[in-house]
Amino acid sequence: MRVLTTAEMRAADRKAIDELGIPAALLMEHAGRAVAEVVLAKAAPGARIAVVCGSGNNGGDGFACARWLREHGRDARVYLARGRPAGGEAALHLGLYEKLGGELASAGAEIAAAGVVVDALLGTGVERPIVGDMADVVAWMNAAPLRVAVDVPSGLSVDTGRAAGAAVRAHATVTLAFPKVGILTWPGCELAGEVWVADIGIPRALGDGARVEWTDAGAAAPLVPRRGPGDHKGTNGHALVIAGSPGKTGAALLAAEAAVRGGAGLTTLATDPACFEAVQGRVREVMTAPLDVDDGALAALLAGKRAVVWGPGMPTAPEAGAFLRRSLARLGVPTVLDADGLNHLAADVAAARAAAGALVLTPHPGEAARLLGRGTADVQADRLAAARALAAATGAVVVLKGARSVVAAPDGRAAINASGNPGLGTGGTGDVLAGLLGALLAQGLAPWDAARLGVYLHGMAGDLAATEVGRIGMSAGDLLPRIPRSADKLAKTRVNPSTGPVYLLPQ
Repeated sequence: MRVLTTAEMRAADRKAIDELGIPAALLMEHAGRAVAEVVLAKAAPGARIAVVCGSGNNGGDGFACARWLREHGRDARVYLARGRPAGGEAALHLGLYEKLGGELASAGAEIAAAGVVVDALLGTGVERPIVGDMADVVAWMNAAPLRVAVDVPSGLSVDTGRAAGAAVRAHATVTLAFPKVGILTWPGCELAGEVWVADIGIPRALGDGARVEWTDAGAAAPLVPRRGPGDHKGTNGHALVIAGSPGKTGAALLAAEAAVRGGAGLTTLATDPACFEAVQGRVREVMTAPLDVDDGALAALLAGKRAVVWGPGMPTAPEAGAFLRRSLARLGVPTVLDADGLNHLAADVAAARAAAGALVLTPHPGEAARLLGRGTADVQADRLAAARALAAATGAVVVLKGARSVVAAPDGRAAINASGNPGLGTGGTGDVLAGLLGALLAQGLAPWDAARLGVYLHGMAGDLAATEVGRIGMSAGDLLPRIPRSADKLAKTRVNPSTGPVYLLPQ
């Protein structure tokens, strides 16, 4: 599914109305009805519903919603926060609401006493932080026990997910025609709550030019490698994991076992000679070798390998970084750089451009900040833009880890991941992801596909672990046996098109 920015959504609206001739008033009618259906499904019988409307098109959707709620016998009233609309489709729908007996009131503190609030205040129309009297309106809305936003919670940036001023904290958001970037990325996803996508009559093809997509089960399932009866360990690829140093053997073992669990036919772990005995035989299916920083020894180690994972638990000494950057020019196979591999790269980011093979970088926000030469807060302020900037600077596919991980390609494509939960915020889960990505690359997936599938499977395994073990105290090792189960379940996924006007994007 395509995920749109403000500009892309406005372009789709314009094409639907001006070029295809779909009446704007009809689109608004469909939007109001779709929001009403979600409210009807969630609101307790007899609950008083306050529909808080601005004077723009978002308010027009709210007027139509209020009318539909009243048609279903609900106690719904419109509260105007910015006065009556001057004209256009919003005024038309307000007139319909009033002609059918709907009541109007000015937005005030009584909104907080409503059982349900529908936020039709600003939507995508936010142009500056919400402050002053409008911030009071938002505060009253946020005091209600159930809040449903129309298109986007008011105050939230559609393109970054940030809220510079006051913002509605919705329990559910009914977004119109297409999901928007800001409600799927962090931190906006916390303000949006459940996300429902309403088909309001804008043809799906009008979103085809969008460069961001949503990776859910339907998008990830076709990427799972399929195996034929003649496949064997040789055809399933040999992954080389270069990882570990004294005191950090756990990272190496997690990455190596993740490569096995991710489906690599063979896995070799090359590690610091000082900890070679500590890792040897710990994962029975993994071959081991001491890592020699001599370039000729590395060439011999690479023979027959289809993918390399470099970095979990690696030494931080400058000579290790020099060896990594020197080696990138010789690695002719797809390579995953993680952890200290990324920190070494930060000393000479241009080395990524000189790499002989395709790269997948897996930074957390702090590592991404070092690679970009900016602060971590700047990265988190616009995660999509940061991931794209790093992909463009390095020529690599980038996985920016964190809540709603973002995958970005050098050509500007990006994907927001649907799976995962806060239980993954523990040491070692990144090492598991790196090994899993290496396994998918070894099986022949292109870096863009391997990154999207790997991140989804990693989060899916975390979701299984959260259900079976619990989020608190979940360990990275809990993911390992659940990776094959997740892949098998995902491979069997069949996604049927929705037959209704609204369907849920799972949290």
